[in-house]
Amino acid sequence: MSDAQTPFQILLEIDQRCRALAAGLPSQQAAVQTWSGIGFRMGERFFVAPMGEVGEVLHEPRYTLLPGVKGWVKGVANVRGRLLPIMDLCGFFGNELSPLRKLRRVLVVDHQEIFAGLTVDEVFGMQHFPVDAFSEQLPPLEASIAPFIHGVFQREQPWLVFSPHALAADPGFLDVAY
Repeated sequence: MSDAQTPFQILLEIDQRCRALAAGLPSQQAAVQTWSGIGFRMGERFFVAPMGEVGEVLHEPRYTLLPGVKGWVKGVANVRGRLLPIMDLCGFFGNELSPLRKLRRVLVVDHQEIFAGLTVDEVFGMQHFPVDAFSEQLPPLEASIAPFIHGVFQREQPWLVFSPHALAADPGFLDVAY
């Protein structure tokens, strides 16, 4: 009976056989750090907003026009029981929205006391950029948009990093009445 192995010794033998026959781990590739944001288009320019600064993306909702407001304030919409002011972001910067209404989307910003929908020409969803593709060297920009751009990512074309939170804190954006 001295040849009998204990259950623990049997497990140790199984472990040793498994380790001897196990294939080596595949070589680990270096992970590329990425930065993610919501990509959108205004006119011919491509923008990306940081993920934490856009609450949601909506199809352009029906809205009620408001009297006595600037032309870039489209109106107010009821979104799940909450009143959402709809702002034409292109109009705020002195440009025109694309006539293709099917492509238009609304970026919802909910920051501190500001709850607003920013209408843009088109949204491309989540975009991922390698961190090393970021540059603070900006292409030539209009003075009206420059304060809200915090850098650029290079891909086939430049993607300007746009901050909706900076826009929501801007006195010019908050002054909607004539």
